[in-house]
Formats: sequence, C-alpha cells, structure tokens
Amino acid sequence: MLAVLFNSALQPLNRQRRKTKSHLGVQVGVDRITDSIEQVLEEAGITKHQLAGIGMGCPGLLDLNKGILLEASNLGWKNAPLKDTLQSHFNCPTIIANDVDAGVFGEYCQGAAQNARCVLGIFPGTGIGGGCVYDGKILHGSNRSCFEIGHIRVQENGLKCSCGQYGCLETVASRLAIAAEAAQLAHRGQAPSLMELAGTDLSKIKSGMLARSIKKGDTAVRELVCHAARHIGVAIGSMIHLLNPEVIVLGGGLVEAMPELILPEARTAANHFILPSFRNTFKIVSAQLGDDATASGAAAWAQKALGKHASSISPQNFSTTNTTSQT
Repeated sequence: MLAVLFNSALQPLNRQRRKTKSHLGVQVGVDRITDSIEQVLEEAGITKHQLAGIGMGCPGLLDLNKGILLEASNLGWKNAPLKDTLQSHFNCPTIIANDVDAGVFGEYCQGAAQNARCVLGIFPGTGIGGGCVYDGKILHGSNRSCFEIGHIRVQENGLKCSCGQYGCLETVASRLAIAAEAAQLAHRGQAPSLMELAGTDLSKIKSGMLARSIKKGDTAVRELVCHAARHIGVAIGSMIHLLNPEVIVLGGGLVEAMPELILPEARTAANHFILPSFRNTFKIVSAQLGDDATASGAAAWAQKALGKHASSISPQNFSTTNTTSQT
C-alpha cells in the first residue's frame, strides 16, 4: 500500500508505504488506507481542508459510479465502499480507478508511453492486470472498470483461477503461477539454485528470487519464465487485433526483475500471432515509473476527472493511494 501526496503540478511531496494485510478483511484494509493518507498529510504539514481531491488505484473489478471495489480476488475483498468512506472522512472528492488503469495512465502522462494515442498496459504480479488509455482517457465501461486481461482464457483444460474459472492467463503467466511451478522444479531437483536460495516456500519465491536463480544457472526456471512471457505475447496479439495500440507497456515486479528475458519473448510471440499488416506498428516496452506509476496515474486521473472543481481549491494538493497485494 503506497500513499503519495502531490501538488497541483503532480510533483510528489511526501509518501507513506505500508504492507497490505488482506487476511484482516475489508474494514481493516479501508482503515489502513485512511490512516496512511492521514500520516502522509501530517508529515507534510497539510490539512484535510487543503486537499483538492483523492485518487485511488486498487486491484480488481470496480463499480466506478458508486466507487465500490466489487471484488479483488487476490486480496479477498468484496464490496468495499472506498469512495464514500474517503470522501466522508476527508471531506473532498474522491476518484477510484483500477490500479493497472491508473498505472498505464501514469506511464501515458509521465513515463514510457507519452503522447501515444492508444496505450495498452499489462502488469504481471500476484495476478495479471491490464489497462488501456485511448485518446487521453482510461478505457472503461459505462459503470465498470474493464480490461481484466488476466482472466482471458488461454487454456481449454487449464488450472482453476482465483476468479473461479479455468485456464485464465493468470494461471500460467502471473508471478504466483510461475513461483508455484518453480517450487515444484526445485523440489524435483531441476532448479538447484532456487532450492538453495528459497527452497520450496512460495512466500520466498518472489520476482527477484526467480531472477537470481536464473542468473545462477537454473535453465528450467528460465524456460518457465519464457513460457509465461510467450503466453503474454499471445494475449498482446489478440489486443493488437482489437485496438492497434502504438505502445504496449509491460510492468510490475516480474518484468522489472527480468525485462531482458520477458520483453523479447513477448515481442516474438505477439508478432507471430498477428496479421502481417499489424507487424511493426507497435512497440513493447518496460514501464519506467516503477511503483510510482499507479500513484502518479491515480493523481493525474483525479486531477483530470475533477476538472474545474479541483482548480477552485487552493492550494491544490492531491493524495493518491495504491493498494495491491504483495508481488
């Protein structure tokens, strides 16, 4: 969980990071969000009355009109009333967005996809989030966030996903799916370096640990990551046929740890599975903003969405919160 305070020029003034403890439930989680914003304001010497607005990026499916987090499978949260809670507590307008939507918007505004007309973002982590910015706006439905690319079905007889369906992209290409397979490799003696570094404990097999095991010679883990990247590339190919984006941004801890491995595999697979006329019309790049992508994107989106209402408040400060599960 990351809370950042921005001024009207979207320059960060202060930040507060805390662990997201999903097992404690929705109410405790929302209270921690509120506490984090209060702390970041207090440390910066800013009062609630000086806030122009709050932007929040959160994982899962959202009711954008009501400001409710409907379901976040990886956090175990359902029907969290984020917008009303934050607006009531801080007495300022609040905008919520899917965390990857906000991250892609951040990359569009200040990162790897500036000035592109259509930007597709895919962020593998505990799950796989997707987002799209088209003509300067986050693409979403009439009242729901969308672009749940992690739940596109890629295997007919695949594993069960956290969403309850089978064969989703997340089941083969998320960091959690890769870690589970890697743990089995370590157990079978096919990933000795990973066994030495982390054993078979999933809580220890994070993105950086996978990258270290590959550098130390675990070719089976390398192939596992490449296999996942190819699945992501296939999904990208489908999105190219639908949207023809100029830029596809890959982000998240897994990509940050192994861009030199994941990006080429994804590019090759995407180009292989698209019509020839679409080849060489796009580029696949790494996210540039890291953890700040969602925070800065949520602030920028809040500023854009609030418009004149925000500009009437002086001084202008935007608090933004990014709530995700650990990756």
